[in-house]
Amino acid sequence: MANLIRVAACHASPVFLNARSTTDKAISLIKQAASRHANLVVFPETFISAFPVWSALRPPTENHALFQRMVHESIYADGEEIERLREAARSTGTLVSIGFSERSRHSNGCLYNSNLLIGTEGEVLVHHRKLVPTFFEKLTWSPGDGHGLRVAETRFGRIGTLICGENTNALARYALIAQAEQIHISTWPAIWPTRVPQKSVQENDIGHPGSQGAHGVNYDNLAANRTRAAAHCFEAKCFGIACSSHLGADAMEAIVAGASQPDVVAATIRAMPRAATFFLDATGAPLPSFTFKTPDAEAEQVDALQNEEGILYADMNLDDCIEGKQYHDVVGGYQRLDVFDLKVDRSRKDPVRFI
Repeated sequence: MANLIRVAACHASPVFLNARSTTDKAISLIKQAASRHANLVVFPETFISAFPVWSALRPPTENHALFQRMVHESIYADGEEIERLREAARSTGTLVSIGFSERSRHSNGCLYNSNLLIGTEGEVLVHHRKLVPTFFEKLTWSPGDGHGLRVAETRFGRIGTLICGENTNALARYALIAQAEQIHISTWPAIWPTRVPQKSVQENDIGHPGSQGAHGVNYDNLAANRTRAAAHCFEAKCFGIACSSHLGADAMEAIVAGASQPDVVAATIRAMPRAATFFLDATGAPLPSFTFKTPDAEAEQVDALQNEEGILYADMNLDDCIEGKQYHDVVGGYQRLDVFDLKVDRSRKDPVRFI
């Protein structure tokens, strides 16, 4: 196994609800990253072909047409789009982590929030379905199962993935740590609204004006993602890849256009802090990263990508995952295996068994 790896995280927007065009874009980004000697190329949550942020911005009664489009532009895990991505991984010799909205063979309306890790020979290494859709996501996706709680052993390290809010689930994270995870991929949407913008200063719980308090503050997507990603790297002593989506103009226009209160929806979209794409080292600290502004440009050091699309790169030395295990090996010398006992059911859950 190589101890050195170059990782490319694609801070990119899908072609809104267009699976074929988004797949074309993903393949182009894979080839671009491979030309810069990337060994692992990572895409955001449900990159193919949308994140259903409209469910946070509009009432469910307005979203039937968008859900129908979402179903049609979601893809099968063994479908044409994935086959093309597997060929792109094989032809470039790269590992590819791709988030997608997955269609079910059992239902014409059941979707999963899924991620595939594809090997350098085009083989599927891990197929994970998000365990629990978060908050408004439940209006689109069904719960997954434990089948994908696996760390893939590759020639570029042991790689695990959790999707968005799963990185808050201590048991899911521990399940990956206990498989000697060295690189942890966390994938995120571009925005995650929980409130419309406040037009006036709110009183907090003890009645003091001048502070919005817990009931007036919108969810800080950027801060939450950094906290969770850094915590996992510190606990696992692994490298972190936080790969977030970029919100495209085509998505914003479509979501605003069909709303009964377009001004409120537009204002909420504008007010939301954009998620960032960044890397962390095995202590949870920021890892130096770089990008290439043009095909012929030299590498330019940047801390993260947030407000513009691009590919962020970082080089990792997996030997750096070892030292911290001396201090806190939470699945080894810093664990009480006689006290705690975690069981994980990895069986794939189907709605019916025919005998």
